[in-house]
Amino acid sequence: MKVKRILDVGVSLAAAVVLAPVYVGLAAAIRLDSPGPVLFRQKRVGIHKTYFDILKFRTMRIDTPKDVPTHMLKNPEKYITRMGRFLRKTSLDELPQIFNILKGDMSLIGPRPALWNQEDLIAERDRYGANDVMPGLTGWAQINGRDELPIAVKARLDGEYVRRMSFLFDLRCFIGTIRSVLTSDGVKEGGTGKD
Repeated sequence: MKVKRILDVGVSLAAAVVLAPVYVGLAAAIRLDSPGPVLFRQKRVGIHKTYFDILKFRTMRIDTPKDVPTHMLKNPEKYITRMGRFLRKTSLDELPQIFNILKGDMSLIGPRPALWNQEDLIAERDRYGANDVMPGLTGWAQINGRDELPIAVKARLDGEYVRRMSFLFDLRCFIGTIRSVLTSDGVKEGGTGKD
């Protein structure tokens, strides 16, 4: 686990430096597109079901109901900004989580952190021990269906990640994530798992 943490910090630091111009450009575009802050904080479930505030680029209007998963909104498209649609499709809204990784709230690879009130997903993950590992920026479930996955399937894939966790399996997830992001594979607004 020490090696995993060293890799997390090293890769995240390098990404933060290399992507600094991208952060500035996206921040400016978000501010120009709609009123409100550039970053969005949300209470999420961390390792051993502790809580932390996840960081994202804001993709929704400031009048969006708080702490409601996208799939539970009546009309999610109504709340997503123009810039937000682009950020979600490209997964660029997740970039600020590099700072969650540096802080030690998250890892590069692991189960995506559930919302604090997603009791069904949290309970399912308990069955597989998936709440007892560090949540990740991306993971096995994200490259095997992502938003289109039912809760039970997502939790089972998170459990499979826990069983198979290793440097090589993390590398497989990382490479799979690049492919998924480039093809927008599994991105579905209003799906069960846009988190």
